[in-house]
Amino acid sequence: MKNIVIAGAGPAGLTCAYYLLKGHKDCHVTILEEKSIVGGISRTEEYHGNHMDIGGHRFFTKNETVLNFWKDILPMQGKPALDEKLLGIHRDYHDGKRDPEKEDAMLIRNRISRIYYHQKFFDYPVNLTMKTIRNMGLLTTFRCGLSYLKASLWKKEESNLENFYINRFGNELYEMFFKGYTTKLWGRSPKEIDSSWGSQRVKGISISKVLSDYFKRLFHIKDTKKEVSLTDYFYYPKLGPGEFYELLAHKIEKMGGEIYRNSRVVKIHKKNQRIVNVTYEKEGKREVLPCDQFVSSMPMKDLLEEMNSVPKNVLDVSNHLPYRDFVTVGVLVPNLDLEKNSSVATIHGNIPDNWLYIQDTSVKVGRVQVFNNWSPYMVEDPIHTMWIGMEYFCLEGDSFWKKSDEDLKKIAKRELKKIGFYDGTILDSCVIKEKKAYPAYFDSYKDIDVVRNYIDTIDNLYCIGRNGTHSYNNMDHSILSGMICADLIHKNSHDLEALWNVNVDQSYQEEK
Repeated sequence: MKNIVIAGAGPAGLTCAYYLLKGHKDCHVTILEEKSIVGGISRTEEYHGNHMDIGGHRFFTKNETVLNFWKDILPMQGKPALDEKLLGIHRDYHDGKRDPEKEDAMLIRNRISRIYYHQKFFDYPVNLTMKTIRNMGLLTTFRCGLSYLKASLWKKEESNLENFYINRFGNELYEMFFKGYTTKLWGRSPKEIDSSWGSQRVKGISISKVLSDYFKRLFHIKDTKKEVSLTDYFYYPKLGPGEFYELLAHKIEKMGGEIYRNSRVVKIHKKNQRIVNVTYEKEGKREVLPCDQFVSSMPMKDLLEEMNSVPKNVLDVSNHLPYRDFVTVGVLVPNLDLEKNSSVATIHGNIPDNWLYIQDTSVKVGRVQVFNNWSPYMVEDPIHTMWIGMEYFCLEGDSFWKKSDEDLKKIAKRELKKIGFYDGTILDSCVIKEKKAYPAYFDSYKDIDVVRNYIDTIDNLYCIGRNGTHSYNNMDHSILSGMICADLIHKNSHDLEALWNVNVDQSYQEEK
């Protein structure tokens, strides 16, 4: 019987546990989760009947194994549902007229994200349409065209993220639609960020790809090789991703796995290059778990800090691996009515977006989520209210992070007014803070192989997921890493290359 301990009940950790247990009787799996709810950054928070997806998590993938895994856990609809139909289901759902167990639990939703720049909406990715030209003006459009032509003819060395964007979009579009948001997200100029982040987040996307997609839509040409960023729909659980992960956790426990919630890993004891036990703390008490295999989805920095006898040169790199932290202010308002005559079916308010990228550098808010448009089930009263998330990027311990909840709510209200979204009574609000939400690609990241090579020498240690590998994965890649890890353990293999490289496919991910 293999005694396997997993740190973290996020997408990677839960998936790994599920596949370790599924069809196998030789594993005892224990998951240590610091929070009271599972799902990691993909969890769903609930406040006064309204549900909040931390960061927004579309269920999309090009990997058939991941897609089939989702279908095994939650059934899926066969086609996108109009919001008007969903609202009818929503009313019946709350009136007790329908058995939710007999309904499709995974919806198919419209995928719409736009850029909000100078109080105008631009499609993301930017499309060459008459609306785009009107929004930018003929002169700016002409300058963007010349800038893109110049970038096409004279490529820059992609030594940083700024050059990566300019090579694909030209300097004018980079300045308009990427520089401000990227600086908000990372707190650094794109000049200081490794270009590999762009390769992971806007893989395969460029002006040429956007134009190709536009003309294929115009002439109804089917594109079987369409980039993920340009897809029109995505799957989504009724009550957000947390619904999926709570159900997955229940299945793991039914198979004999154990999930210790509110249990923080505080010590990892290594002997002869093997993890022999893990100490966790719950409600002020510490307990020790012996382990044959240790799977870590906790931040790489924390993993090495809690481990004994780590060489100084490895700690020097891991201690300076950078992260960005995340604050969401949930705001309940009666309505947002920014655009008239929207061609996309929406619940109300003529705002079709899942989220909006806020390029205005005079405000700190980076994105605005509209939870009604993810699923009406996320909102207690989706007919008369809109539940939105004001998303801020910061550093744990900085002046913004330290602000009180009341001050953060005031900032969100003030910035809603400043960007022209809403100026009225806030019906309700809450604040959610998330540490180490985004592993970053600067500072000591350039030397990350020093850490990974050391981890490779520890015979029974496996690192998975976004923070476990310090890779800005999408959710499906984290799930895939959990699957790969379970397979490696079953095969008694410690070849970690597949885990470190799980997200290197440059045609796979989308901007988040």
